[in-house]
Amino acid sequence: MQDQFFKGLKVIELASVLAGPAVGMFFSELGAEVIKIENKSTGGDVTRKWKLPTEDKSAFHSAYYCSVNWQKRILFKNLQEESDRTEVLDLIRTADIVVSNFKPTSAEKMGMDYESLRTINNQLIYAELTSYGKKDATPAFDIVMQAEAGFLYMCGEPDRNPVRMPVALIDLLAAHQLKEGILIALLKKMRTGEGSFVSTSLLESAVASLANQATNWLMGSTIPQRMGSQHPNIAPYGDVFLTKDNLPIVLAVGTEKQFQLLCNTLNVSFLKDDNRFNVNTLRVTNRKELADELAKAIVAFDRKSLLDLLKKVGVPAGNIRNMKEVFELEQAKAMILEETLEDGSKTKRVKTVAFTIS
Repeated sequence: MQDQFFKGLKVIELASVLAGPAVGMFFSELGAEVIKIENKSTGGDVTRKWKLPTEDKSAFHSAYYCSVNWQKRILFKNLQEESDRTEVLDLIRTADIVVSNFKPTSAEKMGMDYESLRTINNQLIYAELTSYGKKDATPAFDIVMQAEAGFLYMCGEPDRNPVRMPVALIDLLAAHQLKEGILIALLKKMRTGEGSFVSTSLLESAVASLANQATNWLMGSTIPQRMGSQHPNIAPYGDVFLTKDNLPIVLAVGTEKQFQLLCNTLNVSFLKDDNRFNVNTLRVTNRKELADELAKAIVAFDRKSLLDLLKKVGVPAGNIRNMKEVFELEQAKAMILEETLEDGSKTKRVKTVAFTIS
């Protein structure tokens, strides 16, 4: 079974907050034994205390903490204490993977860096996550990386302050990079029997994810500007419209055929031949005029009927759902993982594994 794919694999998580623990949870979801070491001298992972005003103040965990800590064995240790450090080192002797987000200098002082640990386990895969790389020990949370890597500058409405993405997306992107590196290291170990040092930084992971926005600059010398939900290269894409029942929808029309089908569905076939809109480059140039025309047509439909029509002809469009509405979807419900903690608390979070293998 897929959820037992990594059964027998032993992962030691020397990581806190989001990115490192997300890596650990990936392996726990797929059957690995994941042992999370939390600093007992500071009350454990800092995110245990990151609670919403509506959360139980007496609970020893937050919803945030629960989001990436599922089916892990939790040990509270102080690696500055010899007995605790010895106990953790004994676990690492038989481990397959260590995930660490210590500052490199801190890891070295505690003997928890790769060079130290490989002397007791030469087949170990050591996965290290930093903020800016090994040469810069400056700490950073996700919002700083969204700013440093260009995301914050691009996000938000024109002529207004930048807006951060509402999940710590850079952490999650870094977690994916680290997981990919670990999987390659496991393949190498299977072939050669050798361990590996895998490293990524939040900054590099963020820059690697700039995709077309980076290329728009590198090839076109165009600095991406804040456009709300719109797309710099495509129109109508990301445009939000209200239907007759005053409910919002979003369009994502990426091809000429889709635009023609959209016009037919909305009973505005004349827009297909309008010399302001008949090809994508012109629609991008005249996106405001296009949005005005589409808004007048869309308001004649109620949302469900219109979305059903667009789905039938193959035009990408969607509801703008809140979190309650998202988890009314059957696919989303199937991705909920539940766990009862040692204190009897019943917890829920969403899977980090969103693929299947057969």
